[in-house]
Amino acid sequence: MPSTLPSLHREFVERVRNGVVNDRRLAALLAGGSYIHGGFDNHSDLDLVIVVEDENNTEVMASRYGFAESLGNLLAAFTGEHVGEPRLLICLYGPPLIHVDLKFVTRSGLDRLVERPAVLFARDPEEIESLLDQAAIEWPNASPDWFEQRAWIWLHYGATKLARGELFEAMGMLGFFREQVLGPMLHRRSGRPQRGVRRIETLSEPSVERLSGTVPLFEQGSVLDAYLVAVDMYLDLREDAPPLQMTKYMPEAIREYLGSSS
Repeated sequence: MPSTLPSLHREFVERVRNGVVNDRRLAALLAGGSYIHGGFDNHSDLDLVIVVEDENNTEVMASRYGFAESLGNLLAAFTGEHVGEPRLLICLYGPPLIHVDLKFVTRSGLDRLVERPAVLFARDPEEIESLLDQAAIEWPNASPDWFEQRAWIWLHYGATKLARGELFEAMGMLGFFREQVLGPMLHRRSGRPQRGVRRIETLSEPSVERLSGTVPLFEQGSVLDAYLVAVDMYLDLREDAPPLQMTKYMPEAIREYLGSSS
């Protein structure tokens, strides 16, 4: 384990490892996220992958909650359909509080990964390491056209909320736009994987300072200004990797719409 792992996390990882070791239906325990990327602190969550023996997969998936409960004081848990990952069990333990993601996969589920996990335990270490060596590992970065096809629609949608005076919805859409568009594009500019606004504050790019301009006060004019900053930031970041097809009438049309809502 990393020497910087906080004691709370270290003790929990040991409990999960012991749980996997003592359950013959399970083949390995892997770790991803901050465990392998660094920057782990007392506030980090644990991203753990549990490799299930193929013949036991149905049984294990049906009893995941029971396994999670055996690891400690489980306060709440739900599955990850909302992020397109039904194999994921998102858990909160404590007190002291700790967030733990438990993803249950079979060996075949190791063929395509977003990162190379660390092997914390394996009944057959050589086999698991070989599977990981052969895996296609690629972070799901969005393409320039993915951003272009969505940016103006999302900005216009938020602008309609602003025009109606629905400030909470308009502000919420700005947060969504930062997470889905501006943050990933800032990471792209810095040569990093597109991870929303994760640790965006650590980037040295001057544009990060501009991003704070998309966080408005609860006031119509402030929200309008934030949308105009978001438009300008998108156009600036788009220049790093222009899409194959630009959206017609933009940005003029959205600026005109925003101007009419003031």
